[in-house]
Amino acid sequence: MIDVLLFAQLQEEAGTDKLQIDKQSITVKEIKRELQEEYHLSQLKESMVAVNEAYALEDDLIQTGDTVAIIPPVSGG
Repeated sequence: MIDVLLFAQLQEEAGTDKLQIDKQSITVKEIKRELQEEYHLSQLKESMVAVNEAYALEDDLIQTGDTVAIIPPVSGG
């Protein structure tokens, strides 16, 4: 299992702050696509992804036991 932590607007849209993906391995790009198909998250494309507390690129591999954080863009003033 891969734990996925959601923040801000993504958390509200999914109705939870934590999801689990039942995969052995998956890329960042693939996990974003799966989450978009299932939960229709509005800011997913623009969101930063961290795997085990390190920012990840689209082609980085996520393995069973990893924790993924998806952080949407924030605006401030």
